[in-house]
Amino acid sequence: MTDDPILDGLRQQISAFDRAIVEAVNHRLELVAKIKAYKDAQGLGFLDPKREEQMLDDLTRSNRGPLSDEGLRELLQAILDLSKREVSERSSG
Repeated sequence: MTDDPILDGLRQQISAFDRAIVEAVNHRLELVAKIKAYKDAQGLGFLDPKREEQMLDDLTRSNRGPLSDEGLRELLQAILDLSKREVSERSSG
């Protein structure tokens, strides 16, 4: 905390959004784990590069900024990579 109430308020808002991001990513990981379990049970491959590209394209089209399209793709790719790693580690651990 600082002596600046405006700065403190903005930082509190950022912290709330950060918590929401973590909650959303955790929920996403749960859904990805369910997809992986279903695909494993059906004998299907887990990775789907076409689906990933479709997701990237859809989100890029719906992006209204200020996040750049390049930034959005970088963020989503990081989330996809993280999801694959976390779910694979969970299922093998």
